[in-house]
Amino acid sequence: MLSPENRLRRREDFASAVRRGRRAGRPLLVVHLRTSGATDPHGPGETVPSTRAGFVVSKAVGGAVVRNRVKRRLRHLVRERLSRLPAGSLVVVRALPGSGDARLEDLAKDLDAALLRLLGGAAR
Repeated sequence: MLSPENRLRRREDFASAVRRGRRAGRPLLVVHLRTSGATDPHGPGETVPSTRAGFVVSKAVGGAVVRNRVKRRLRHLVRERLSRLPAGSLVVVRALPGSGDARLEDLAKDLDAALLRLLGGAAR
């Protein structure tokens, strides 16, 4: 479970990460990352907020039970990787239809590859 300060909840934050952030696609998921830069969406004078993550799992992934299982798995995986991300980053993980049948190891491998690419560790 992600702690409350690490959860993306506002629609504007999801939109900011998806529209203004970088994207890395993998077979099971797509990761959007917006690092905090000169423009902080939380106003001037405030401290840099902690890294926050949100998840998008559509009905194309499966029924309610499958979608919730995928969200729980992704939350678990992202929580372990939050310390690798720059402070104040916004992360949105969008599950693709194949993620409903995927093993945890496959989700972890795709998440790691996407984050590595977004953080500049791998070339296109």
